[in-house]
Amino acid sequence: MFVLPPEDRSLSPITGWTRTHWEAVADGLLAAVEPYRSADRAEIVLPGRESWSRCDGLEGYARTFLLAAFRVAGGGPADLLEPYRIGLEAGPRVWQPITDRAQSMVEAASIALCLWLTRERLWDTLPATTQDAVAAWLSGALDHEPADNNWWLFPVMVGGFLSAVGRPADPRGLQRIEDWYVGEGWYSDGANRSFDHYNGWAMHLYPVLHHLLSGRDQGVYGTRLREFLRGYALTFDHGGGMLYHGRSLTYRFGSVSSLFAGALAGATPLRPGQTRGIASSVLRYFLDAGALSPEGLLTLGYHGPHEPSLQPYSGYASPYWASKAFVGLLLPPEHPVWTEREEHGPTGVIALAAPGMIVHNTGDVARLINHGSQHHLGDPLYDRYAYSTRTGPTSGVATGVADNDFTAAGVARGKIVPLGAGQEGELAWAGSASEGVTSFSVVRGATEIRVHRVVAGAAVTQTGWAVPGDGEADGLSVTSVTLRSPGHPRSRLVGLYGFARASVARAPEGTAFGAPAAVPVLGGVAADGWAVSAAILGEHDEPLPAVDAAERLTLTWPDGVRWTTPA
Repeated sequence: MFVLPPEDRSLSPITGWTRTHWEAVADGLLAAVEPYRSADRAEIVLPGRESWSRCDGLEGYARTFLLAAFRVAGGGPADLLEPYRIGLEAGPRVWQPITDRAQSMVEAASIALCLWLTRERLWDTLPATTQDAVAAWLSGALDHEPADNNWWLFPVMVGGFLSAVGRPADPRGLQRIEDWYVGEGWYSDGANRSFDHYNGWAMHLYPVLHHLLSGRDQGVYGTRLREFLRGYALTFDHGGGMLYHGRSLTYRFGSVSSLFAGALAGATPLRPGQTRGIASSVLRYFLDAGALSPEGLLTLGYHGPHEPSLQPYSGYASPYWASKAFVGLLLPPEHPVWTEREEHGPTGVIALAAPGMIVHNTGDVARLINHGSQHHLGDPLYDRYAYSTRTGPTSGVATGVADNDFTAAGVARGKIVPLGAGQEGELAWAGSASEGVTSFSVVRGATEIRVHRVVAGAAVTQTGWAVPGDGEADGLSVTSVTLRSPGHPRSRLVGLYGFARASVARAPEGTAFGAPAAVPVLGGVAADGWAVSAAILGEHDEPLPAVDAAERLTLTWPDGVRWTTPA
């Protein structure tokens, strides 16, 4: 799609990509949107659907401006800023005004960041009348209410920039997010339990950039970012897959922005080669998977166009928040992230008690076990028990089959209350309770044991990982289902206690990874109130534990390792 330099398999044995490839992709993305600029250069109007905000032309301008600003601030050609300079003349007159909870507030933060990054080359060269008009428009972000979530960070960036150019402003918002910090580097995205990629590309990225550009010590934001990356880095597999979980997944490789932020802030547990190895793998993964249209535009979807990956606020320019990934270009060419030999990211398992999750990574696939994140009840992007880098959730609309779900007496998971998480060596667990069900997940190696406590005698159903395609059953037995699909990880679901039948459900609507899809299913009656199964994603066959069910349930592996449900 873009003209790329030759691969360098000596410096980058995993992807072959170096800093020059990132620069070439940035240039290619910018060149692709050029034909869609308005005559006054204040908007970029791309083909495709509009969002509910009708602010899409401004989004096109602001989000691609990020690409140009990161490129120029990182030593790229200053002429990339020229169309954005011209657009600033008309922008304040044609852009949607900033009002309470208006999408224009989001885009104002990007414009302010870009002007801050390129101040000497752009802002300082503008006529005073243009500066006044732009500053007046931006200041609307300080005079109106943001949505009560990560949006509080948008006035932070606007206020920081205006203060830096001698227009005193209160960069409000940093104190607000303190209410949402839960620990272990994780924030909820508002007064809820929404834990997803917004932790990386918003809650951590903006405070780090604000402090960096303000010349302030990172302080607590650096400490939290380092701790966050300890678990977050495990959510990327070695092939470049990112975790398919949460909203705004069409931002795709924007998910790596916090990895680069950690390097910028000197607040990362990763080696420099690992930072580049993960980031370049993710960028290449999406470009190879078809994220671009034939015209070189980022599509609304995931690999390619995919409606269930979107939200009502997603419009044709939304995917360009992926531009945040190019924050890595602020690291100079001589920085170790660009000069050290490329490495894979870490593998292993980590229990995160604060958000109520487990992340485990075997290299070929990374998984999130979810006992703490819940945005809206029943939302497939948040409300399943498990997510991965190589599978997506079924929507459940056409067939009613939900992957990685559990029902008791026909009732699906309700509002959850986290019950904690813990870890002893290679074994990690997390638990949650919802109406009528107490659930635990125990991860050891590549295997997840799913334990549920329900009313004795309740009919129970457990589903496993969805496999794209027809999902050929390989080894279907009374209490075991194994599904295979070419090019995708094997999905296996084994009943260990309380299940008496196994089957395969079909989901015609499929997932982001292909349609249709097949889902392994176990059914039975929890005579004494316990239902236990093992879920495996990938080519891993490990010994399964024996189940001793009493008032408290105990799992015992053949090598003597034991786990008992908490009191």
